[in-house]
Amino acid sequence: MNKNIILIFTDQQRADTIEALGNSIIKTPALNRLVERGVSFTRAYSPCPVCVPARFAMKSGLMPHQSGCFNNGPMPEQHYESFMEILAESGYRTHAVGKLHYTFKNKNNLEYGWGFQSRDTSEEGGSNDDFRKHLDNAGFEYVCDPHGVRSEMYYIPQPSQLPARLHESSWAADRSINFLKDRDKTKPFFLMTSFIKPHPPFENPTPWNKLYRCPEMPEPRMMRGATELMTFWNRLQNRYKYRDQGIDRNLIRTIIAAYYGAISFVDWNLSRLFQYMDEEKLFDNTMVIFTADHGEFLGDYNCFGKRAFLDSAARIPMLVCEPGARTGAKFCAEPVSLIDIMPTILGFAEIALPAGRSGANLLDVSANTCSRKMIFGEFSSGEYGQYMVCDGRYKYIYSAPDQKEWLFDRDTDPLETENHADNPLYERKTQGMKEEIISYFKKCGYSEPVEKDSWKIFPKPDLFHGDPDEYLLFQDPEKSIPAIRDYARDTSAVIRRGSSMPVPL
Repeated sequence: MNKNIILIFTDQQRADTIEALGNSIIKTPALNRLVERGVSFTRAYSPCPVCVPARFAMKSGLMPHQSGCFNNGPMPEQHYESFMEILAESGYRTHAVGKLHYTFKNKNNLEYGWGFQSRDTSEEGGSNDDFRKHLDNAGFEYVCDPHGVRSEMYYIPQPSQLPARLHESSWAADRSINFLKDRDKTKPFFLMTSFIKPHPPFENPTPWNKLYRCPEMPEPRMMRGATELMTFWNRLQNRYKYRDQGIDRNLIRTIIAAYYGAISFVDWNLSRLFQYMDEEKLFDNTMVIFTADHGEFLGDYNCFGKRAFLDSAARIPMLVCEPGARTGAKFCAEPVSLIDIMPTILGFAEIALPAGRSGANLLDVSANTCSRKMIFGEFSSGEYGQYMVCDGRYKYIYSAPDQKEWLFDRDTDPLETENHADNPLYERKTQGMKEEIISYFKKCGYSEPVEKDSWKIFPKPDLFHGDPDEYLLFQDPEKSIPAIRDYARDTSAVIRRGSSMPVPL
């Protein structure tokens, strides 16, 4: 019997957005079903809370310092074997639908899909991907921003310019179902269904744009002393995402409502995928994994975006549903990571894990047959580096640009509202966690962030110079900028991709 695998991936989905795991407002019946059938890992984290390196780490099984993929820049030129390549070499039919966020300079990696034998692509800003062609063929070539208007509108909820049937979330489910229908049924398959949402802009098609409303939304975590929990990266993201010039609580609750709507619309489309799987009895021989690359602050601590190791940004949903029964916990609170996806998938397929990979089989972790008790995280490097170690109860964070430590006791303070790093009662624990992560880097031969037995001290970045509009980001397709006779303006600033910011994002 074929041992099939489906990896369902969302972008920027927080861990606390699944109804069956305690969110009393959001509706997620499809994800609830996976919770009921599988194992929910309630302390799952991104090894690098930003899109490209999180995905690269998951697919390669390598931490950022092992591959050099720390930011949303080009992926490494050196070839690192992905689990998709290993599956394909072992006889699996591999296919991807949706956002892959490949930024390879290596043309071979791009050409061969890094192990995906075929792909249906949809990328943010993609001008010639499969989803864009689909819209053009449907008569919607005039829509310049099919995933929502960015730049100033990045965090402004907006109705979709597309009907629900043509939205990317629907298209991703349609293409996934088509793959399952048309595949060679004599071969095992690996399918990755990767949704762009709920990544901003927060745009939903009718009627999903009114599923949740502002007054019923919870307020974000805006505790006293929140600024002490912010890092350099929080301040920088708030700036270039147009979110650092005042707090509008109604707007933030409307943002949360739109974010929830995007997740529920993804969930509704997953229910269509699951219905087809039921009809074909695919759950009987298919492992289904649901997870995301990172979370989203959504106004917590007066912050937006990701690029930080507080739970809002770094903790992710992680559901594993394998066919048949397996002894182990229904809910697993051991710390796990996207790094663990590769050994889990290869373990299910009964394929040996290559040497040098950092992860553990998630099902071994849930069955308490895995000895690992800590996970690590890292974002960016050098003077901009940020690092994390978590043992389940305690989380330690160090930010090089701030030259500052944080220690959270998640048993007594699960919402992470108080930093204990300078508390004398936690001095030994803070030092112990610091030693754990520095020792980990030393064992890996990664010396860049450490000096002797402590953190290397870099000059503090001096990026903010008083102008409140400094570093604002423009991300507009050139054809979306008006070029109307008698109304012409200088558009050179708004059509460039990115800004003059001297920081790798």
